[in-house]
Amino acid sequence: MTTSLRVALLGCGVVGSAVAARLQQHRDDFTARVGAPLDIVGVAVRDLDRPRPESGLDPSLFTTDAEELVTRADLVVELMGGIEPARGLLRRAMEHGASVVTANKALLGEDGPELYEVAEKQDVDLYYEAAVAGAVPLVRPLRESLAGDTVHRVMGIVNGTTNFILDKMDRTGADLESTLKEAQELGYAEADPTADVEGLDARAKAAIIASIAFHTRVRTPDVYCEGIMGVTPDDIRAARKIGCVIKLLAICERTADPRGALGVNVRVHPALVPRTHPLATVHDAFNAVFVEAELAGELMFYGQGAGGVPTSSAVLGDLVQAARHKVRGGRGPGESAYLALDVHGIGSATTGYFIRMDVQDRPGVLGQVAGVIAAQGVSIESIRQGLKRSEGGLATLHLVTHPATDAALARTVDRLRAHEDVASVASVLRVEGL
Repeated sequence: MTTSLRVALLGCGVVGSAVAARLQQHRDDFTARVGAPLDIVGVAVRDLDRPRPESGLDPSLFTTDAEELVTRADLVVELMGGIEPARGLLRRAMEHGASVVTANKALLGEDGPELYEVAEKQDVDLYYEAAVAGAVPLVRPLRESLAGDTVHRVMGIVNGTTNFILDKMDRTGADLESTLKEAQELGYAEADPTADVEGLDARAKAAIIASIAFHTRVRTPDVYCEGIMGVTPDDIRAARKIGCVIKLLAICERTADPRGALGVNVRVHPALVPRTHPLATVHDAFNAVFVEAELAGELMFYGQGAGGVPTSSAVLGDLVQAARHKVRGGRGPGESAYLALDVHGIGSATTGYFIRMDVQDRPGVLGQVAGVIAAQGVSIESIRQGLKRSEGGLATLHLVTHPATDAALARTVDRLRAHEDVASVASVLRVEGL
């Protein structure tokens, strides 16, 4: 039997406790899978006095000295989150020969390339399946299973909190504020939900996905981002009337800029999705990612995107892989950034628009609106009249465009807002999956 491998945990919250409990309860099973025992030699926490019976760990294993802990481990599992001190600790761990497993999407979205360089130099593994979609296996299929294919597009729901909120609004008609409060009460949303509802969590995940799928370094600041705070019950009802549902999507795709130069576009925003599309059937706090590849065609990955026990599955899968390499030699795939495509702005993205506007209720206005849209090289896919209002002589129009560049569509909305027959543009949302 190979000498046991020393495992250090950084953080012992919901996911960390689930990982620790599983390693202890199934120690013999993990020994058989890896070829050596996995022994937890320490757990770094901020507060030694907080009881953690759910982890099942001996209290003597807990320490506040994370700097020292990572220097005496073969494998380091980082579940503390945030940029610092996580970044420094992971560098220190790898420089002392430890392989690293992390669920830290914020850190990878900002500093993934630098961490990869350290891992390459030290000949250790850096794994992060749990950083993208919780329990849903997505990183390994993109990085390994599709390594011989060409991925054209990845589109998905990668934040369970916002999916729960939008799904609840769609099914009950509730407003966003009350649904967010319910999500917090159920533990789906943090006390400070900014990272979720403003799209920041999904933004970091989109950067990681795009980097893998397109063999190009994409960082979090490269990703266009809109959150869901502007989505109203009126938007939800209008989407329903045209057979759509609203989802917060992370979209990564190959594009060409106005000069024809190939690149990638990465964006996060709310979008209308036809109810016939697979992503429209994703409910509650689940995640799902739709991949379009040249040879494999269309693939969909679906499952629980959050929660301690489901997420621990992805962490433990990475830990087993890294541990096997420690026992048998070798290492897993490193960074694949050989294409180095340009990252294009949102203007190069091809999408449709849903526009809800109030216009003057008189003959000829519809033709005027259509003319404004056509002048920007955009065509109309559908248009329907909503409510007529007695006050002010206004009528509501719901309009969906055919796909065009986002830049052309943005110009179209600007022209509509400036038109004398348009009283207001109440809502503008992108449309995907038509």
